[in-house]
Amino acid sequence: MPRGQGNTLGAALNSLLAAFGAKPKGRLASYKAKTWHARLVHLTQTHRGYAALEEAGLHVTHATLMKWLSDDEYNVRRSYRDIIAKAYEAAATTPPDPIPQAFKDHQFEIRGVVRTGDDERDRGANGSAPLRIDGRNGHWTSIEAMWREGELTDAAFEDDFIDFVICDDIGEGTDGWDFPGGRYIIT
Repeated sequence: MPRGQGNTLGAALNSLLAAFGAKPKGRLASYKAKTWHARLVHLTQTHRGYAALEEAGLHVTHATLMKWLSDDEYNVRRSYRDIIAKAYEAAATTPPDPIPQAFKDHQFEIRGVVRTGDDERDRGANGSAPLRIDGRNGHWTSIEAMWREGELTDAAFEDDFIDFVICDDIGEGTDGWDFPGGRYIIT
């Protein structure tokens, strides 16, 4: 069974998402070029690179492109250098895997300190049941959007998980939900 753990609820959620096999937005290690010329050379070596140049809006003749590639001191306009840089970053960035449906449909069991109103307890310890959340009742749109953009930080994941998964499943709690502990385990 997948398991996530961390020093905050958000860290444990990101750990669990990784345990489900989802890979975040990343950067390909082979993209290390610094100059416009080195980037252009790199881009023109692959179909992915040519597609990125086209998508970024580089529209020059074949002859112009050959001049640029043959002379690293060619005086290329700033606007073209910006397009090359944009295309290079787009080609260097790998899209994230989608959040697996199995993760969104998961029956989450949260172990750690949970507080709602005056009720604070260490869930899943000392005879207390873990906090059980049915992910199928959640609204994942905001979480998925942050994941796609590479912005699903631990804090953002925790906030949106509370707002759009916990609250949608079991309600807002007495005074909202808070996870003030220093260690969480989610199965």
